[in-house]
Amino acid sequence: MDCDYTRNVRADTLTSELLALLQSIDTCTVSNAIETFGVRMRNEGYMQHQIRCLFPELPPIAGYAVTGRIRTGAPPISNLCYYQRTDWWEYVARCPSPKLLVLSDVDHAPGTGAFVGQIHAEIGRALGCVGYVTNGVVRDIPALERNQFQCFATGIAVSHAYAHIVDFDEPVEIDCLKVAPGDILHGDGHGVQSIPSEIAPHLWGAVRAIQEREAELMRLCRAGDFSIAKLTEILGKDASCPIPDRR
Repeated sequence: MDCDYTRNVRADTLTSELLALLQSIDTCTVSNAIETFGVRMRNEGYMQHQIRCLFPELPPIAGYAVTGRIRTGAPPISNLCYYQRTDWWEYVARCPSPKLLVLSDVDHAPGTGAFVGQIHAEIGRALGCVGYVTNGVVRDIPALERNQFQCFATGIAVSHAYAHIVDFDEPVEIDCLKVAPGDILHGDGHGVQSIPSEIAPHLWGAVRAIQEREAELMRLCRAGDFSIAKLTEILGKDASCPIPDRR
């Protein structure tokens, strides 16, 4: 398998400017900015409550998704040890950085063992990965946190059990978010969302508008002359969700 991002998004979509933005802005603000473009439903594009951020104190991360499927509950037919699947790491190495490992645990009961721990995180970081996303579990939590290798998972585990790669470089779905190879992902303490490639070049302007409007709202709320009329006036400036005329 090759790293064919052209079937989904150009590998240069995540410009240095966009990367700097996503690394400095929380996912909630960016989610609000994405809504203003009307490119997807408001209940789509993000992982929901089953996946949690394991290191919420770390700053936001962003990168291209490198995808795969794993099993951990039973031994594979061959290649029992992780270092026997160098084709997986060769695939990761070919893909543009920064990247997020996105692995769907396809066992009937995901989370028997952890595919990513200290060693896999070290290998991933050496290959340009900044974090890991899974519907399974991770381990070696203190080492991962020291190395600032962000993880989004359902929990933690003692053992890697029979963790092994089933396949890779194909779309996966984790906690209601469909992720294709090359998707731009953005994550922080709130969770993980995808950034639509078609609006990526315009995202900074939308984020700035959101920040300015929220700052205006907070100034009003903290002022001594707060009123519903003034609140309605500011809220009415949101073109994506206009206030109906009740006259």
